[in-house]
Formats: sequence, C-alpha cells, structure tokens
Amino acid sequence: MQWHSIGEFFAMGGYALYVWGSFGACALLMVAEPLLVRRRLSEVRRNLARERLADKLDGNLDSTRNETPS
Repeated sequence: MQWHSIGEFFAMGGYALYVWGSFGACALLMVAEPLLVRRRLSEVRRNLARERLADKLDGNLDSTRNETPS
C-alpha cells in the first residue's frame, strides 16, 4: 500500500481504528505485564518472609514448651 500523505498513513486505508487499536492494546499490555509481574513478585516475597518469621516464632515456642522445670 502506498500513502501520499501522513493523513493517509494514519487513516490506513479506512482500517485505522482496527490497526491503531491493535497497536495500542499491544503497547498497553507490554507495559502492564512487567508491572503486574513485579507486584506479584513482591507479594510472594512478603508472604515468604511472613511464613519464615511464623516458622521461626513457632520453633521458639516449641523449644520453650519442651524445657523441663527445675
């Protein structure tokens, strides 16, 4: 396809809504995906830290329960 002006290029032969909409949706997803992955990674790290702390505290409680009184 040949375009004789910038207006014809952006009109895309009458298919501009579909063409530019597709490019826009793709660009939006390419920006959103890394942001969502980063957020999920921080949630997973936070949950792991909580579980590790809970295990550590639970281990301390178990060791105090097993002590014999003198």
